[in-house]
Amino acid sequence: MDSPILQVHYKPHIPAKTDYGIGIIGCGGIVNYGHLPAYKAHHLNILACYDIHQEAAQKTAQDHGIPKVYASMDELLADETIDIVDIAVQPWAQPEIAVKALQAGKHLLCQKPLAVSYEDALIIAETAQRAGRKVAVNQQMRWDAGIAAAKDLISRGFIGQPTDAQIQVSATTPWHMWPWLAQSPRLEVQYHSIHYLDAMRYLFGDPDWITSRHTKYPLQKAKAESKTVTVFDYASGMQVLVAVNHYDESGDNYAIFRFLGTEGVIKGTIGLLYNYPTGRPDTLQAHSKTFAPDLWFDVKLEGLWVPDAFIGPMASLMEAIQTDGTPVTSIEDNLNTLRVVDACYISATENRSVRLCDVDQSC
Repeated sequence: MDSPILQVHYKPHIPAKTDYGIGIIGCGGIVNYGHLPAYKAHHLNILACYDIHQEAAQKTAQDHGIPKVYASMDELLADETIDIVDIAVQPWAQPEIAVKALQAGKHLLCQKPLAVSYEDALIIAETAQRAGRKVAVNQQMRWDAGIAAAKDLISRGFIGQPTDAQIQVSATTPWHMWPWLAQSPRLEVQYHSIHYLDAMRYLFGDPDWITSRHTKYPLQKAKAESKTVTVFDYASGMQVLVAVNHYDESGDNYAIFRFLGTEGVIKGTIGLLYNYPTGRPDTLQAHSKTFAPDLWFDVKLEGLWVPDAFIGPMASLMEAIQTDGTPVTSIEDNLNTLRVVDACYISATENRSVRLCDVDQSC
């Protein structure tokens, strides 16, 4: 039941200034059904777009009321009214675009994964530092209602010291929506579970050890892993489990999270994944021996991961620009998410547990 005892704060913080000029590079599906609906709902100032396929840019501009369509990326980057460039392209193309945009003096929102390799991501980070520009990465699951609400409760001590955390997803994923993914040498962890791994880092910090196991569905057409299990181990004894299966055709799909602590538990569902991309709102239940030992709380959550959470990274970037602060999903923070991803692949390939410092050999 809802109760005034449990006030949960989960909606994205919108900064005082939101009229920065925004230019879009990349006009594919995620921009049209994720980024732009969220920006429109918050009245952001979208000035221009560009795509290597001119017809895609024209259609995006027409559908979303964007006033300018540039014939080249250089023209968009030369537009002095554009303060922020929102890049939404495949990861192998992003570093070159990001470096050019930073050199043109733009702040950036980059798509996840930031780059195919950790080394390419470092190039973006180093360029941003030299240019004195802010860069956020679009790890928007941190603003998904269930994750954001859990973050609020955990930070307030609702469940005491966290001891165990799980995200488990068993779904039928429409890979046909992204044909290029079928040929990728990395699939599930790099392009899907990266959301869960980043969310777990956000909630509980960086792990000491990472163990990951990957496999394929016998009938899949995609080239790489589609079923994975990843475990984080912490010095405190805290453990995290992320278990994902993209080929559950049983009709009994689920997408759940459960965060257990010394004083209580938070559990719920990731609503978007029950009927992607239509989805439904997340659910959340919580119990605390400290706050209300005789009560279970059912917290009603509003909004969907897609598109509603997409305002989070952009709003955080705008806040960082006007306060000279750090975006929640800063490029510096996201480098550790990429290290976790790489550690997963090292673990799966070498059949061993891996430390983050193994990724860049800094141990």
